[in-house]
Amino acid sequence: MNATPLTTADAETLLAAAREAAEAAGVPVSVTVLDAGGHPLAFRRDDRAVLISGETSTRKAYTALQLDAPTADLVDLVKPDGPFHSLPTALDRPLLFIAGGVPVHRDGRLIGALGVGGGAPEQDHSFAAAALKEFAR
Repeated sequence: MNATPLTTADAETLLAAAREAAEAAGVPVSVTVLDAGGHPLAFRRDDRAVLISGETSTRKAYTALQLDAPTADLVDLVKPDGPFHSLPTALDRPLLFIAGGVPVHRDGRLIGALGVGGGAPEQDHSFAAAALKEFAR
């Protein structure tokens, strides 16, 4: 059974929910939503967010998509003694192992990913998780 792909409307729902969570916490962020192929479906950077947050939100989403795991769960794997220690530099890909990226599933299938950047890593992860919860409704 094929899951319905992530739509632009889905992406807008995820983006709005992540921004709402961040705004409620008073944290200016950038939010990126990618489809299953890693292509951008939605992006928004709060005009008060640090400029690099646009890049970090996209790289977090890409990492969560490629590894089908929240980036928060991957941080320890790339530490010097971790099994993925060389992964960030071994591949010519925009991977970023900082909390704030989450895969998006529908009907048990990976259909895209969401990345949030601009706050502390734990904050970014909580905003992304809030967006997933809203999306699942």
